[in-house]
Amino acid sequence: MPDDSSVYKTLLESTRAIPWKIDWKTMRFAYIGPQIEALLGWPPESWASAEDWASRMHPEDRERVVDFCVSQSKNGCDHEADYRALTQDGRHVWIRDVVHVVRNAQGEVDSLVGFMFDISERKETELKLLALQKELEALSFKDGLTGVANRRMFDTVLETEWTQARRHCQPLSLILIDIDYFKQYNDHYGHIQGDDCLRRVGQTLGAAAMRARDLLARFGGEEFALILPETDGAAARTVAERCRNLIFKAQIPHANSAISQILTVSLGVGTLIPGHQDQALAFIESVDRRLYEAKQAGRNRIAAGG
Repeated sequence: MPDDSSVYKTLLESTRAIPWKIDWKTMRFAYIGPQIEALLGWPPESWASAEDWASRMHPEDRERVVDFCVSQSKNGCDHEADYRALTQDGRHVWIRDVVHVVRNAQGEVDSLVGFMFDISERKETELKLLALQKELEALSFKDGLTGVANRRMFDTVLETEWTQARRHCQPLSLILIDIDYFKQYNDHYGHIQGDDCLRRVGQTLGAAAMRARDLLARFGGEEFALILPETDGAAARTVAERCRNLIFKAQIPHANSAISQILTVSLGVGTLIPGHQDQALAFIESVDRRLYEAKQAGRNRIAAGG
């Protein structure tokens, strides 16, 4: 009859998990299961010490995982760590190492024993779910019709840029853009064509936001907004003129407009270096008043103010 040790060894080596043991004083492997070769390509005899374990780890994971495992082991705490292990042919496999700290009669750390598990499939699923989550999050900040940022994104970015502008005493500019006589456009061409018009306007105005931090958003209905961080009044007026010219160059027909045979826009522009007494909502309202002034003055024009 086989002795207990041979039975245990057979059991350990028949499982998909990879058993191992490291002597704490020498930091050398006392044992590692032969399954390691099938998974990573490295033969068991090549796993001499903890240095081999660390060196066969993805460089981006190495310092974090080694520091964590050593710290936990010194404190006598069982632990587990996920990392990418290097295969002999240069690939990487996701591993979960589950570690148990063995103490001697004096309570000192004697050895570490554990199991390595191949979690590549699980990690791949997790990464796909994370990518999907990010994609859904991005979609939640995007206007479904025009593809530009939505009102939720506008509010989030304005709050961030407002705080930055106030902290660094930098000007912040806002442009509100309204399509002239859009109700008449929908009445004449129909709502499907109206939706296409909104998409074209969004794409056209997107070319006016030249810098990475500039944000074009659909503010609501036929209204768009452009946030311009670190932009003074003169520069904001220039961007507004660019927006108006781009819409003109797009030559979108508008047979029922009271002022033109092509689509036009009215724009309100405001600039402010926010102080602690200022409120973002009041700033938006002031720019909206400029927009109203542009519309009252005949549309297809810009009204700017501080």
